[in-house]
Amino acid sequence: MTRRLGWAFAALACLLLIACARAAYTNRSQFMLISEGQEMALGLQSSQDVLKKEKESTDKLQVERVRRVGNRIAAAANKPEYQWEFHVIEKDTVNAFCLPGGKVFFYTGILELTTSNDELAAVMGHEVAHALLRHGGERMSVALGAQLGGQAASIAIGSTVSPAASQVFGQLYGVGSQVGVLLPHSRSQESEADEVGMILAAKAGYEPSGALSLWRKMDAYAKSKGQNVPGFMSTHPTTADRIADIQAKMGAIRTKYYQQAQLR
Repeated sequence: MTRRLGWAFAALACLLLIACARAAYTNRSQFMLISEGQEMALGLQSSQDVLKKEKESTDKLQVERVRRVGNRIAAAANKPEYQWEFHVIEKDTVNAFCLPGGKVFFYTGILELTTSNDELAAVMGHEVAHALLRHGGERMSVALGAQLGGQAASIAIGSTVSPAASQVFGQLYGVGSQVGVLLPHSRSQESEADEVGMILAAKAGYEPSGALSLWRKMDAYAKSKGQNVPGFMSTHPTTADRIADIQAKMGAIRTKYYQQAQLR
């Protein structure tokens, strides 16, 4: 019994040591059980699944617009190891997502609301921020830690993606059922992605107030649909809180990043 307890404490100590990480931009402490490389491999696999099951838009103007804004945001993100891709899915769904490793998907439904490039950049920046901040990996790690306990240390140490990690990833990202319908991020992750998303958009030369007009449109859309809340909005923060937070941070981001981008 004592030996088992010793092994359990040793596994826990190893797990905690390996799992300590810091979020880009915000330096928030994160619990991570998988490497970034493992996370990117899962993202690539899931991206291929999405492209097999969903119909890509043939509207060249829409696709080019998303790719143009996406490439500018990707350049601002300065993450060359990510193999960035930007896809438009032909579906009347108000949603967008970015898989780990930089595979970005926009539904045509959300493009109907993002009438300005500043608004499109707000969505793009937000989704890219989730990938940069490794929010998917963080959520996976919490789920794996809860399911596997001490065994999760082997996942963190291993160089390949475990079946357990693949299963959890599929559950979180809806792969195999409703492709691309992600479970909501936590309140802190959403707020973090809003802030870093505005920074990325501003660095790319887009007006950060696009985030404000975007969420006002989202709020009006949700109210017009009653309880039919868009997937892009199915998150913990209320829209009112989100708008207030964006307003509070927007000025400083404009001064520090957007104005500098205009001088280049």
